[in-house]
Amino acid sequence: MNLALFFDPLREELIASGSTLSTLAICASPFVDNFPDWRNADLAIIGLDEWRGSALGAPAVHGADEVRSRFYQLQKGTSSVRLVDLGNLRPGLTLEDTYLRLREIVAMLLEHNTLPLLVGGSPDLDYGQFLAYETQDRPISFAAIDSRVDMAEHASAPQEEAHLRRILMYEPNFLFNFVQLAYQQYLVAPDVLVALEKLHFEKLRLGEIHADVCQAELLLRQADLVSFDVAALRWISAPAYQPANPFGLTGEEAAQLAWYAGHSDHLSSFGLYGYRPDHDEQGLAAMTLATMLWYFIEGFYHRSKDKDFQSANFTRYLVSLSDTPETVVFYKANYGEKWWVEVESMANSTLKRLVPCTYEEYQEAVHGILPNRWYLTQALLG
Repeated sequence: MNLALFFDPLREELIASGSTLSTLAICASPFVDNFPDWRNADLAIIGLDEWRGSALGAPAVHGADEVRSRFYQLQKGTSSVRLVDLGNLRPGLTLEDTYLRLREIVAMLLEHNTLPLLVGGSPDLDYGQFLAYETQDRPISFAAIDSRVDMAEHASAPQEEAHLRRILMYEPNFLFNFVQLAYQQYLVAPDVLVALEKLHFEKLRLGEIHADVCQAELLLRQADLVSFDVAALRWISAPAYQPANPFGLTGEEAAQLAWYAGHSDHLSSFGLYGYRPDHDEQGLAAMTLATMLWYFIEGFYHRSKDKDFQSANFTRYLVSLSDTPETVVFYKANYGEKWWVEVESMANSTLKRLVPCTYEEYQEAVHGILPNRWYLTQALLG
């Protein structure tokens, strides 16, 4: 597939304006005149301007370009960056065509180990991002960061309010786990939260992130894809969505979550959706999203890239459970403080999954108390 056929090139001033030898503009290979060699890149930015899934329609200005104009002026980080910018995706004839186009493009990037960074468009575009993983031929985990849980049932609901339901009900089912982060309980119907609990999916309230943002790292560490809705941010940090909300993540917390996502060896695509530049008069939200991209890339280049838990980079701990002959296996990364616990299916002992946990949870397991995430994962394994 010739990906260049699906993209519009960028205006040169988006990258060159304000750039110096120390800015990110020097590191990137953007689609201005020639389509970049994405197969040899680590990361690929894709701009999106599809809004047919939103009840508010399209903004007058291209959101991804507004983010780019700030992003490329940021200073380079501590690592060498192999980044391409594929330009702006041309929407399909219908919204469903755009989903399928996004699916094919993301799937191709995944096949060549190039991580897509999706910027702009309405939040329902994560449906196309999700569909790309059907080609992975394995169960995957999905994390959504949003103030609401987009599972509207009524037929008249726009796709941006119902896309999560489409993902959870998609057949054939290849979704193993789903996590909702930064939701605000007064914005979510109680029956929706009950439904997530019945499905053994995890969730983390905004207040819990405010209290300890590190809790989110465990959930993001196991995600294959992350969808971040700008509405998860408080209005003062990102005046770029409707209806306005005085509560939400701070810019610092959003940047921390982006770093966690980028640092996860497991994660292979990241989407920033819902940015409406027509509400962003001072460019504050564009700068917030640009900074989140910067932190994601920094996290990415600090990955350990060692997924072999049997290697010398990991220490294995066996915990015997009281009053049973069973043992539970924990792993600790020798290069840091990250822990995992092994969960075995009750129905099939060969079916296992490693789940992030904390040292404190390991200590509790030594005294017979297993992490709640262990039980949830076992229920998902069957």
